[in-house]
Amino acid sequence: MLAHYLSFAWRRLWREKQVNLIRIANLSVGLASGLVIFLVVNYMLTFDRYHPHTDRTYWVVTDVKRESVMPTDAAPRPLADVLRSSYPFIESAVRLETIFGRMISIPDGKGGWARKFNEARNMCFTEPEYFSLFGVEWLSGDPKTALLEPNTIVISERYAQKYFNTALPIGRTLRFDNRVDLTVTGIIKDPPPNTQLRYDGLISYATIPGLESQAALQDWLGLQSMCFVLLRDGASEIQLTRALQAVKKQFLPAAEAAHFDYQILPIEELNHQRSGMAPRPVLYALIAVGLLLVGASCINYINLATAQALQRAHEVGVRKAIGSNRFQLIKQFMLETAMLTFFSVCLALVLTQLALPWANQTLNDQDETLRPGISILDLLQPEALRWFLPLILLVTLMAGLYPAWALSGFNPTKALAGRLSRGARGLSIRRTLITGQFLLTQLFLIVVLVITSQLRHMREVDWGFLHEGKLAVWLPQERNAEYARLRDGWQRIPGVGPVALASDPPASRFNRPVPFSYHTATEPETFETIIRAADENYLPVFGIQLVAGRNFDATDTTGRQVIVNQQLCSRLGVSSPAQMIGKRMRIKDADRTIVGVVKDFRSGDLHQPVVPVTLIHELQHATMAVLTLAGPPSASWDKQARAVWEQVLPDELYKSAPVDSLLESFTDMERLLAGFVQVFACIAIAMNCLGLYGLVTFMTETRAKEIGIRRILGARTGQMLWIFGREFSRLMVLGFIIAAPLGWWITAGWLQQYSYRIHLDAWLMLATLALMAAITTLTVLGHAMKAAVSNPVNYLRSQ
Repeated sequence: MLAHYLSFAWRRLWREKQVNLIRIANLSVGLASGLVIFLVVNYMLTFDRYHPHTDRTYWVVTDVKRESVMPTDAAPRPLADVLRSSYPFIESAVRLETIFGRMISIPDGKGGWARKFNEARNMCFTEPEYFSLFGVEWLSGDPKTALLEPNTIVISERYAQKYFNTALPIGRTLRFDNRVDLTVTGIIKDPPPNTQLRYDGLISYATIPGLESQAALQDWLGLQSMCFVLLRDGASEIQLTRALQAVKKQFLPAAEAAHFDYQILPIEELNHQRSGMAPRPVLYALIAVGLLLVGASCINYINLATAQALQRAHEVGVRKAIGSNRFQLIKQFMLETAMLTFFSVCLALVLTQLALPWANQTLNDQDETLRPGISILDLLQPEALRWFLPLILLVTLMAGLYPAWALSGFNPTKALAGRLSRGARGLSIRRTLITGQFLLTQLFLIVVLVITSQLRHMREVDWGFLHEGKLAVWLPQERNAEYARLRDGWQRIPGVGPVALASDPPASRFNRPVPFSYHTATEPETFETIIRAADENYLPVFGIQLVAGRNFDATDTTGRQVIVNQQLCSRLGVSSPAQMIGKRMRIKDADRTIVGVVKDFRSGDLHQPVVPVTLIHELQHATMAVLTLAGPPSASWDKQARAVWEQVLPDELYKSAPVDSLLESFTDMERLLAGFVQVFACIAIAMNCLGLYGLVTFMTETRAKEIGIRRILGARTGQMLWIFGREFSRLMVLGFIIAAPLGWWITAGWLQQYSYRIHLDAWLMLATLALMAAITTLTVLGHAMKAAVSNPVNYLRSQ
């Protein structure tokens, strides 16, 4: 019997191959879209779940409470040492500090350097406990002793090849940041891609005092390190929370303790909270989008199936007349759906495989150290099979059950006589499904228009300073003596103007606020200020306007001159900027004199409003030079700047970037979101067009005699087109009535995170309706025109 059903189903599918190819394309595109989204989400949810004892491992973070609460991902440096030595219920604790933008030099054996590498975020300072707590696999060396001594480093196998072209470079030496020589004491397996701890080089924590000071590891007010704690079996989170409160009370000054709040998070949250790249609300939203796209493909299948229902009416009538019952017919129709679903799944897997390189590259563009390796084979993992197989079953049931039920319910007498009606209930269901399609498509269009408009708005923002024609070059630490030579050499290049030395450009990602005192010498103000180290060329290079006072004195070597912005004056309650000139403020443990006030500029991303900023004349903290160019930064300018660098600092690695590109990085997430939403919107539009095709086909079949009679009575083509257009217009407007307020609510909430944002206007909503009307017209017009101009005899002929 099953073989008979299969044979009949195959013949039926092959006979209507054009329509069935559309069904397969529809289901496969929806499934492929859902699979890509679900694989990305599944990848993000597997981060840091492979470590041993994840149920007992916690991440200690700090909330800094001053004017507002600032969540951080770090803790004081001494905290881990105190926890593991003072509390028996703690099995282990480890601290680590990610290293940003340092140079690694490999000796050539002749007193020089064979190669140099600029390592961005894949190195850290840490302790021996790191390897046992996170279950790192070793290839060579002793994990218990490899990082006990200062100036030691453990590297991954890929970095062993990268640095030394050998798998086991134990005992070899490399130079860190041109300051200290490190000895390789261990080789570990490469870190997997699904972890936030993607470190290929781990330097002993005991190296830090030699780079900074002996007191560096006893700083309780700084938040430089990440802290992870492993509890013993039977210990609870409450015990750890109480221990953290006791440590804070014991080691932090009473005046500062109220500003620091230690929190604990499970290790699985490393990728989802604080510095994580995949917040759970974003992942849940992606899952919802994936389900909507899969659901939309099922809706289209239903519309296409029911649109062809009348063509199978005689078949159903004959089969019922010779004894088939409804259950047998449902089995037959569900088997056809299962076969179509099988072909759709196969095609969807191919489309998914083709789309995954794009998904991997998109993720890698957000973080160059991520190296995602999402593969179609991930569907074979037990975690993936638990949702993939039920998804396929759900799709089969959703797509096939209603058409099977509707087809099997035909009255055999009416079916054989050709007297089937549209059926108010069936048509209402189909109208509801199409309205849902219109709603989903218009919702995507609203979101696309808003995100695209906001992104354009952000690109056109007035930052409050000049940023075009500026080239930033990163400077090495502790080479201040060469800065003047570098600047002189660069300024001799034709077309290069003033060169500024600074810690950051005016707008930077490194904006940790610091407390300061103004009204009294000892009590800090109720708010904090962002600081920038800058020289006397900083204001003219960036075109920052003085509103009171003067620029820095080039001859000043004390570092006690500061310039503040208008926002700081306003927050202090000073009505006139001129009143600030000559006043003193205490910041970074030194009394300094305010010599100028500048016009406000944006110091960070566009999520935040303008904040108080203080420029300090401290050149020892300069980390970059900014060159003023006569034109846009180009390879030619960069080549000339590099030539000067290699003359002055031949042993240092050159690194540069246009200031414009640094500002563009603030909109990376928005560009990623816009790209994803645009792709999803195109898919939703394509599915909506398929659904419209299904409905217009259904209307043509079920209203055949009405169309013929109207044509016989003299109805014009325009009137016939209006019959079809009226139906779709109603459904489209109904979908818009629901989508417009829903889209407004979603996008308005999203825009609230930006201090510089567009205003939602009615034109955005009207543009959505107009675009949807154009898409609907183009989709329906061809089929409707064919029905409107056909010979009415074709519709009135009866079997």
